Parts: sequence; structure tokens; C-alpha cells
Amino acid sequence: MQCVGELEYRGLKRKLDKPDSGGQPPKIFVGAIRRILHPLVRILITHGVTFPMLSEILKRVYVDTAEKHFALEGVADPSDSRISLITRVHRKDVRRLRNEEITDSLPLASASLGAQIIAEWTGNNTFTDKKGTPLTLPRGGGAPKAPSFDALVASVSKDVRPRAVLDELVRVGVVEQTPEDHVRLVKTAFVATEDFEELLVHFEHNLHDHIAAAGSNLMGGAKPFLERSVYYDELKPQSVEALAKLAEKTAMESLLAVNKSARSRSKKDEGNKSASKRFTFGVYFYADDEEKQ
Repeated sequence: MQCVGELEYRGLKRKLDKPDSGGQPPKIFVGAIRRILHPLVRILITHGVTFPMLSEILKRVYVDTAEKHFALEGVADPSDSRISLITRVHRKDVRRLRNEEITDSLPLASASLGAQIIAEWTGNNTFTDKKGTPLTLPRGGGAPKAPSFDALVASVSKDVRPRAVLDELVRVGVVEQTPEDHVRLVKTAFVATEDFEELLVHFEHNLHDHIAAAGSNLMGGAKPFLERSVYYDELKPQSVEALAKLAEKTAMESLLAVNKSARSRSKKDEGNKSASKRFTFGVYFYADDEEKQ
């Protein structure tokens, strides 16, 4: 069996954000939410987030979301009673949560120094050849404007020593150092393998934006976001392994092309009063046994 997820949203008329005639959300919507939550709850249990803890987190999210997106027209600040009415969070909890300070531990848009350096290495023509392939860079020295690893690091941050950055990138297998004291980029994506906080930044950012894009499309947003997938079942493990390699190769080509254009536009847009937008373009590949979720 095969299925290609080329979904078209422009003709979407029915909005599933509204309850049915009985005041309840559609059963198929509830079923979809249940399935979506399975992998999330598995992660939560693994990291010690119990149901009571999640319940308190959800109260906060419901109150914050209602306050931000569901105010009455012409009313900037919805009352505690209105928020309680549309979320069914008790009014005492609404009042308490609205008065508590939010302490988010990680900024959504943060990116590691390693990720920034690789983005510059693959997107800046100074550090690539005419075909866009990242150059093998000398450690330092040479002409003042000649490309080097030290110059690459300095173009991103002057607050860290290039030697320390090099040691870390070698340690995680992103670059390798040649006998001639040159630095070669081995992986064109920075993936933290041991730093939990680094992994959490990408987990938060990527899932937030993916759900936001899919949710906007589901609610019939004026302009559909790109959100496509290809999926097949009844495949042998060897086939999935081969497809994973193909997906990584083609996905990285797309990511590098978008990164290069985004870097160029970012330099041009910097300082412009209308430059208030951000974007995320991502890819993923997942495989599992059919019966698992």
C-alpha cells in the first residue's frame, strides 16, 4: 500500500476548530489529538513529567492562549470570567496563573554556535567554492581577507576562541582536521548528541513550528503553509534504510539552498524597519513498525 501526502488546503471549507452541534469537538478530531499525544506522553514519562505536572502546565497554556488569541472584538484584555468560560479552567486558577511570572528556560529562536558556524560555512560564498561546496579551510594566518577557519568563527562570534570551537566540532564529528592543519566540514548539519539543552532547543523549536503550520492549515488559514509528506507502508527494513539515505541527501540539498538564500536576504534586510518576520524550513524522516505509535 502506498500513500503520497500531497494535501491541498485552498479548498478547505470545514473548520475543525469549531465544535459540532452537540457542543463537542468532532470524534475524528479527538482521535487525531489522542494519536498525536502518544509520542509526546512517552517523552514526558521518560523525563519524569507526571500527569498532575502536565495538567498544571496545560492550565497555563490554556489560559495564555485564550488571553492572546480569543479576546472579544474590541476588548484588548479578556476578563478572568471569559477565559474560564472558554477554557473551563477554574476562575481562581485563571487569576493565579495570570498573576504568576512565566519563567521559560530556553529561548525559542536560539541556535547553538556550532549551528551558526555551519550555516555561515555553507551559505557564505567566502567559505564555499563556485559550486557552493564548503571549502576545506586553513586554521588561520595567510592574507587578512583570505578564508580560514579562524575567520569563519570570528564572522559569527568574537567572544570565543576558534581553537575551543574547533575542538568541540571535532569531538562531535562535524569537522575533521587534516595533517596539513586544515579543517574540513564532514557534516553539513549540527546535531547535538550529548547536550540535552541543545537537543531541547531544537525539539521545542521544530515541533512548535511544525504544529503551528499544520494547525493554521487545519483551521483554514488565508495562506496555506508548506506542509507535505510522502509515506509508504509494507516495506522491508532494507528498503527503509535505503530510503532514509536518499531522504537525507535530498533534504540536505534543499536545506543548504534555502540557508544560502536566507543568509543573503538576512544581510540585506538587517536594520530595515519592516524586518519583523521569522521563518522555519525543516525536514524529518521517521520509520517504525506499522502497529506502533
